[in-house]
This record gives sequence, structure tokens and C-alpha cells, in this order.
Amino acid sequence: MKRHFSAILIAVLAVTANLSAADKPNIVFILADDLGWAELGCYGQTKIKTPRIDSIATEGMKFTRAYSGNAVCAPSRCVLLTGKHPGHSTVRNNMAMVRYGEPEGQFPITAEDQTIASLLRVDGYKSGAFGKWGLGNTGSTGNPMKKGFDRFFGYNCQSVAHSYYPASLWSNNDIYPLKNDPPISGHSKLPADQDENDPRSYDQFKGQDYAPDHINDAALDFIRNHKDGPFFCYYPTIIPHLALHVPDEDLKPYLAEGWEETPFTKRTGGGYTPHQTPRAGYAAFITRMDKNVGKILDLLKELSLEENTIVVFTSDNGATYLPDVDYEFFESVGPLRGLKGSLYEGGIRVPQVVKWPGKIEAGSESDLVTGFEDWLPTLLDLSGSKTPVPDGVDGISIADTLLGKKQGQRDFLYREFAAYGGQQAVWIGKKWKAIRQNLLPRKNKKGNPDLKIELYDLENDIAESKDVAAENPEIVKEAEAILKREHVPSKTFKFPPLDALKN
Repeated sequence: MKRHFSAILIAVLAVTANLSAADKPNIVFILADDLGWAELGCYGQTKIKTPRIDSIATEGMKFTRAYSGNAVCAPSRCVLLTGKHPGHSTVRNNMAMVRYGEPEGQFPITAEDQTIASLLRVDGYKSGAFGKWGLGNTGSTGNPMKKGFDRFFGYNCQSVAHSYYPASLWSNNDIYPLKNDPPISGHSKLPADQDENDPRSYDQFKGQDYAPDHINDAALDFIRNHKDGPFFCYYPTIIPHLALHVPDEDLKPYLAEGWEETPFTKRTGGGYTPHQTPRAGYAAFITRMDKNVGKILDLLKELSLEENTIVVFTSDNGATYLPDVDYEFFESVGPLRGLKGSLYEGGIRVPQVVKWPGKIEAGSESDLVTGFEDWLPTLLDLSGSKTPVPDGVDGISIADTLLGKKQGQRDFLYREFAAYGGQQAVWIGKKWKAIRQNLLPRKNKKGNPDLKIELYDLENDIAESKDVAAENPEIVKEAEAILKREHVPSKTFKFPPLDALKN
């Protein structure tokens, strides 16, 4: 009798567990690469077509004060996945591991770093990452397969990701060869003896096997394979990060626009790979990404998963400053100041749209100041997880905002960046932003780094055009205390000892 009862109890518990798993929302988190704040139609873009991403805003919520984790790739992704702001997160700048004798990859997150995926795993989620990782190569503690992900497909190394026609990608811990013979470099220049106005001169920068297609297919396969859920699909697409490797079929609609073009040859100055029509190429890039997002949205609907799936779309930092992209022509950051690499608004304020049918109000908008660190506690909250948020996480749950409930503004949002001169910034409420730059010792200059604090009233000056520090000494004093308190020294990503310096 006891055995019979035990069998029934086990069966009941199994059914209960299955029902519980079925009730948990699936999560699709799409991360664009170097997409500017105003490069989507739903944020005012008029030249580039992004109907599928715009539909996420139409069917869900658009954020106007969302901030990426940092001003460049790797440290921004570290903030997103670990929930720790850059003042004490593991990765605080891009750092290729070739300097340490490694064949590829970036500085790794640690074995102790918990990620969104590792925490969701406790609640029965299957997690997959598809695209650009950049937080440690396969032999390191930062291998995605060691950080809670059951499936990885894409670029482990963000330097390799500069090419859309590489020799290979990674499938879990195995090399996945592509049919690019030879692979196309992400860093080339047009030879001096070739005509920049002849389309055939640019054929050498076109490959046969387009990596983003394989990555998108792998993400779709993951969703199909885990349709019974719950799943976390992290899709850090490499688009629209340079180089401008755009298939001809995507280029045609924008060539028809007849925009005036100046061929990008890279014979002088910086940049990645030559392109005869860079304006059309960049627009086509983003529309290609939009189509790939559309494939995911269509599959969710086809599998009847749409109602129970949270879809997030955002970008890892602002639009690039490199000459391959005409950010002025596209008004890529709108009225904002700064671009990728800067803690001014244009380098770190990003588009962010979220939908969850029946839960998030369609066509809603929020001006909540929110950062990448908020996604770890938010997704745990929305998934109904009983797993506690780890110690040291700086993010706050924005679930109430997403679900249409009242939520107060956070006390502050902190950023630091140990590159591009060395920068710190803090947002206090919705109104104030303090920023200081040139914190790293500069060559051929004696004395201390510049600790001057600039202060901006973002409610009345979104362009950060007028420094109002002199008129608001108390706010400056408050900001200075936060900037000092939130920075924890790192042996790898060095700032000067701020508490020992004087203005």
C-alpha cells in the first residue's frame, strides 16, 4: 500500500512540476551591437526600416531612459549578465587575451560570477546563447557552457566577430567550420591600384557563407527544441557592428533610395572594411537584423508561444564614431551628445523595447532610469523565481514598471569606464547627471588626472550642452561622494586611487 501511495505521490509531483514549468514565461533577450539610440523607427528613425522591432514597441513598452552596461561591448555584457555595475564588475573594458598568450577571446568573467542563465537554471530553465559572447574563451572560467548556458552557437571572440564571413564559429565547445575559402577579414583597405568607383573592386570583401544566418538558424532551432519550456534565449546578434559585410540582396532596396555616397576605402584613417555605398550598406545591415528578429517573432507565434514569452530588444552601447558609418546622416543618436566609447548620453543611452502580451500594456512608454544590471533581478522576478538575487548585485527589479504598477525612481545609476581617457558618471534621479573624464594619466603630462565634475540637467538639457555644476554645489558634492564610494579598485582595469587625489 505504501509503495502504491508513493508511486501516486511521485506522479502527482511530476505533473505539478510540469504544470509549474509550463506556467513560467519563456524569455527571448535580443542584444544589438553598436545600435544607436535613434536608429529604430520607434525612436524616430526615418531612413532605416525596422518594422519588426518597432512592432515590439507597438505591442509592448518603450523605454526612453534605458542605459547599457557600459560604452563598449565586453564590459556592457558583463553588467547585463551578472547584474553588477562597472564599479565592481569583473570586466570593465575590452581586453583581448592574445596579450596573455591565448589564441582568441576576451578577459573572462570568473568562476564565482553568477549569470542570469545560471540563476534561471535553478528554476528549470534551459538557456542558449546565440551570437557574440566576449566574456571568456572556451578554455577559461568565462566559457558560456560554464556560466549556465546549455547551448552556445556563435563567436566566442569579439575580435573574430568583426568579420561576417569567418572561417568558423563555435558550437558549444566545438569548432563549426564555415564555407568561406578564404575567410574575409574584418580589417582591410582597398588596394591603391584598384578603382574605388568600380563595384568589382569590392567583390574581394564578399564571402560565401554568412555567419549571421547560421546564428539565427541556431536560435530558431533552440526555441523549437525547447518549445515546452521554460527557456531563456539570449541572442546577442553582431549586427550592426562593423565591418560592413552586407549581402547584395539586402543592399538593393537602399541603393534604390539614391542617396549620395562617398566610397569608404580605408586608404587613410580608421575603420574596418571598404564599402562602395556605406550609407546604403549600414541601413541594409540594420534592416537585415530586423528581419532576423522577425523570424524569431514569427516562430513564437507559429509555436503558440507568443502569449507566454517575454521579448526584450536593446543595444550594448551607442552608435559607432568610425567613418564607415555616417551617424550624422542617419541622426543615429538624435540630439544626444557622444557616441560609442563615451559616457555622455549618446554612448550609453540605448533603445529598449519589451513585450509580453496580456501582461505589458501595448503602446506603453516609460521614462524610468534603468540600466543593464536591472535585468537580472527583473527576469528572476517576472519568472516567479524563488532563487534569491545574489549578494553584490546592483540592479533593481523593474517588474512593476513593466506590469503597469507604480514604481519610484532609483536613487542613482553608476557607470565607470577604464578607457577612452578614463570616465565616471552617475545619474541621480531623473534630473541630474554628473560626469568626469580624463581620469587616466595622460602621456607627456605631469600632475593628477582631471577630477573636474560636469553636471547636467537632463530634464531640460538632453543634449548635455550646459554644465550647471557651478550653480548646484550640493548636487556636485552628492555626486562626488557616489563616484568615490561606488568605485572598487581592479588590478586589471586600473583607475588612479581616487580617494588619494585632489582636484
